[in-house]
Amino acid sequence: MTVVETELVAQPLSVVVREGSKAAHEQAEGTSFMSELLEGRLTERAYADYLTGLRPVYEALEQVGAELAGDPLVDAVRDEALERLTAIDADLAHWGRHATPGLVSGATAAYADRVRAAAAWGGLYVAHHYTRYLGDLSGGLAIGRIVGRTYGVGPEALAFYAFPGIEKPKPYKDGYRARLDALPLDEAQKARVLEEVRAGFALNTAFFAELAGRLDTYRA
Repeated sequence: MTVVETELVAQPLSVVVREGSKAAHEQAEGTSFMSELLEGRLTERAYADYLTGLRPVYEALEQVGAELAGDPLVDAVRDEALERLTAIDADLAHWGRHATPGLVSGATAAYADRVRAAAAWGGLYVAHHYTRYLGDLSGGLAIGRIVGRTYGVGPEALAFYAFPGIEKPKPYKDGYRARLDALPLDEAQKARVLEEVRAGFALNTAFFAELAGRLDTYRA
């Protein structure tokens, strides 16, 4: 590790993963697909393909989380109130008719494989749990509002962004970060978690790049 990274991993885990993944996070958020989606320039097909592509990732997250139940690292963060697979399936009942027929995302298949491989150690699973679910409770809520306005849909098509079991996102996120900081990890283990968080963002960016390759077919 560099001197900077060595100093970073001496910090609480929530700081390590936030500060250490900023560049990867910004790269994912700044992709052309997400920019155009959030600016309301894309058709329903774009959003349907986005949602369809994400499904295997959440399926893997929830399967692996169930398999690792009882692992103290996993149990510290795992919460059914966060899980999104049922919500995605509910939304696809609306959006599925807009999706590209037979489309399979190689990018999210690779992402799901990486999540399944995280079953090797609870800390790796925590990295993916943090990357996806805390993002859903943060920028994801803003995406939901934009999708609703852009396509003129209501809660019946936006279950992915609804967390009925979480009354107030900010206190929940604060508590989540506190649980991360309480995990009994040494600096080498925190560095390993950070590496996996960065990998998660890179895989997400690859998915957005895949979607960006079809922008000509998605523009309204």
